[in-house]
Amino acid sequence: MDFFQTALRFFTNQKNTIGYSFMALMTIGGERIFSIFTFQCPCNRQQNFVYGLTFLLSPGLVLLVLGLFFSSKLWRLYTGCCLNPMKLCAKGNYCNCFQDLFKIFIGALVAPIMWLCVALLNGTFYTCAVSGMDEHFVLNLFCKNKTMRCQQELARVPCRKSNLSADENMELLLMLQSQSQILGWCIIIISVVIGFLGTCYSNCRSEVSYLQLTFWKRYIEKENEQFDTFAGEYASKLAERNSRSFFEICEPEKFPLPNHKAWEEISTLYTFSNSEQYYSTLQKYVERGHGESPKRPVLDP
Repeated sequence: MDFFQTALRFFTNQKNTIGYSFMALMTIGGERIFSIFTFQCPCNRQQNFVYGLTFLLSPGLVLLVLGLFFSSKLWRLYTGCCLNPMKLCAKGNYCNCFQDLFKIFIGALVAPIMWLCVALLNGTFYTCAVSGMDEHFVLNLFCKNKTMRCQQELARVPCRKSNLSADENMELLLMLQSQSQILGWCIIIISVVIGFLGTCYSNCRSEVSYLQLTFWKRYIEKENEQFDTFAGEYASKLAERNSRSFFEICEPEKFPLPNHKAWEEISTLYTFSNSEQYYSTLQKYVERGHGESPKRPVLDP
């Protein structure tokens, strides 16, 4: 029993790492499926660039949109802001508004960057796209000190159907693939360095200690779990009460629910403040009293 509890605690503590690892595996699997079953480079100068670039960037764009679509923080900010623009940037605090949107966008970029890195390390899409470019710089780069036939046949190299010799065809193919892999590793290194420096900067400017920050994150997770559980139970009870009242043709029982203003107050984003010992908008609303209207929080749970 102790072993299972230890294992469960480990997986719970490492769920973010496990989630990113699973995302990476799904990205690698998706890239392999695209490369093997759907991608067929046309191998002509008019279509190579557009076709290769489409396969290289389009899945990343789709993943970015999906990342934003499934971001609860984005919808907490955005919902209702057309009718009440001040909800997005209360009292003209555009700095905090921009900071919240920037964090949401950075979080949604994780999956697209993974896709781009995996696709570039494989090199299939990049090879097709670059071989179709008609720029003098590209042609001179790959066909320097070679005959004009190299420039004419470069677009057919990814399919290995060019009229060049086998050695020359392989040389050009390896050059294209190596450039793609170098670019992929550059993106990985830049992303890791920026992520590390961003984390260092965020922790350096944190208003709370490391252990309190860890507690805050755990509290937010538990609060979300409890809120989802209570919301499900209350929704079920309310549906049961309304259905019984309808079918039994009787007066419905009194069923207390938070008012519209209360829902608005706990739906805003929040940032921790040393002057107030709260960890979420829900805790602030409850501890300040259900009737009092707190100032707009700026916490990001």
